[in-house]
Amino acid sequence: MLIEHGSLTRVASAILQGAGAPAEHADAVAAHLVEANLKGHDSHGVGMVPSYVKGMLDKQVDPHGHITIQRDNGAIVSVDGGTGLGRIVGFEAMDLGIAKAKDFGIACVALGNAAHLGRIGAFAEYCADEGLVSMHYVNVVGHDPMVVAFGGRDRRFITNPYCCAVPRKNGQHIVLDMATTTVAAGKVRVAHMKGVPVPAQSLVDEDGVETNDPAVIFGKTPTGAMQPFGAHKGYGLMVICEMLGGALGGLFTMQPEHPRLGATLNNMLSILIDPKAVGDLDDFDQEVSAMADYIYASTPATGTDRVRLPGDPEKETQAQRIANGAEIDPNSWQSVLNAAEQAGLNRETVAAMADISEA
Repeated sequence: MLIEHGSLTRVASAILQGAGAPAEHADAVAAHLVEANLKGHDSHGVGMVPSYVKGMLDKQVDPHGHITIQRDNGAIVSVDGGTGLGRIVGFEAMDLGIAKAKDFGIACVALGNAAHLGRIGAFAEYCADEGLVSMHYVNVVGHDPMVVAFGGRDRRFITNPYCCAVPRKNGQHIVLDMATTTVAAGKVRVAHMKGVPVPAQSLVDEDGVETNDPAVIFGKTPTGAMQPFGAHKGYGLMVICEMLGGALGGLFTMQPEHPRLGATLNNMLSILIDPKAVGDLDDFDQEVSAMADYIYASTPATGTDRVRLPGDPEKETQAQRIANGAEIDPNSWQSVLNAAEQAGLNRETVAAMADISEA
C-alpha cells in the first residue's frame, strides 16, 4: 500500500505522543522516520515505531531526554544521550559539532547512549547543509547480537553503520550511508513481513551456511545470523565502527559485560571538517564537481541506465515517493496500528488518519 507522506508523519507523531513523547519531539522523530521511507530506507522508517513505543513504555527510552556534555576539550566534545530519542539527541550533538567545526576547522563529537538514531545519512546531510564534510562511525548495542564475525557462526555484532558526506554548493551532496552488513537488519525485518527472500550473502543458518530466508532472524525461533558485506572487508569496517563508535564514542560495545535489555541503542563518533579550513572553498567545490561529472560520464554497463553517485538513489526514490506516497507493506502497517493500541490510541481512529492508496 502507498501512504501519503504528510498523513504518515501525522500518524507516527500521534502514536509517539500517545507513548509519552512531547509533541515537539514526536513531530521531529516522525518526520525523521518518514524521510527514511521517502528515501527508500524502509528499514529505518515508520516500521520502527513499534520498537520506539516499546522502548518508551518499558522505560528504556527517555522521550524527554536531551544530551549532557561529559567532557569538552575545545574541538573535541563527549556527550551522553541519556537514552533520549535518537533524532533529538543526535541533532543536538551535531549542532555542537557544527559550531565547533566552524570555530576550529575540525570537530570530533562522541555521542554515547542514544536511543535508535535512525537513518545516519540524515545527520551527515545536516552537516553537509552547513558546508561541512562529516564521517560517522556507529555501533548498535542494547539487545542481543545478530551478526557473525567473518569466519564465525555465532553472533558478535549488530549492523554497525558507517556514513560519510561531501557537501556541494548546489545542495547535491554526495552521501555514503551504509550498514556494514550486506543489508540492514530492518531490511531483513521488512523482507520477513513481506514474505520475500533477502539478497544473496545476507544471512547464514545455525551452521554458518548461507541462506536467504529472513525467518532465521525474525521467525518465531530464530537460529541464524546476518553477515558482514564483502567478506573480510566489510567485517573489518564493522570492527572499526564497533571500536570507534562504541569503545571510543560511547564506552559501550557489544562485549557481554554490558546489559542487553532489549532496546536499540547507538553510540556514534562523528568527525566534522570545514573545507574552508583546509583550502579555498571554491576550488574544493570545483574539484568535487569535476570529479562527479567525470564519474557521471561513465558508459553504463549493459542493463544499467546510468552511473550514479552515493546518495543519488535516495534522491530519486524520494522524488517518486513524495509524488506517489511511501510504500508500506500490510504486515508492517498492522504492526504500526498495534503500536498505536499499545500507546493507548484507538486503532481505527489512527488508521483513518492515513491517506492510503494501493501500490
